[in-house]
Amino acid sequence: MTEAIHLVFRAQDWLNLFLHYLSLSLLSIGGAITTAPDMHRFLVSQQHWLTDAQFNASIAIAQAAPGPNVLFVALLGWNVGLNAGGIVTGLLGVFVTMLGIMIPSTTLAYSAAQWSHRNRELRAVRAFKQGMAPIVVALLIATSWILASANGSSLKDWPVWLVTAATAVIVWRSKIHLLWLLGAGALLGWFGLI
Repeated sequence: MTEAIHLVFRAQDWLNLFLHYLSLSLLSIGGAITTAPDMHRFLVSQQHWLTDAQFNASIAIAQAAPGPNVLFVALLGWNVGLNAGGIVTGLLGVFVTMLGIMIPSTTLAYSAAQWSHRNRELRAVRAFKQGMAPIVVALLIATSWILASANGSSLKDWPVWLVTAATAVIVWRSKIHLLWLLGAGALLGWFGLI
């Protein structure tokens, strides 16, 4: 994917990675992708376990692949593990990050879904569901900002920002499938327009 960092990982490092993902699990309202800014802060800026390029490539590859949104967490763990020693530690990285991100949120979601289904007519339950929507949108915007700024994008790249804004409006206001927009963006990039 990109040039690797060579790390020396101790048991404490694996535990810290697991505990960080365990804590992020309950914050991943709207999906694990909403916690990507904090994952970037922890993995790239604070621990230096990944490079910006590895972080961005992990998210891009996972989002392009069919399957659940959370696949990028496995790729981040894989890359940390590869940087820490190779294929076996890469698999350990996948295991540690996926367990950390899945256990608390899955347990809470299962319990909360049962409770909220039994109490779906309560005003508080309806208000909570409506109140979470703007939080999810804000977290997705923060994720987009981190991904865009990590590549060194600036205001001089206004065509990229214009295409991004136009795509967001089209997705929001129309029923055009997202794959058509991805294809259009690929064509614009192919011809050097963005």
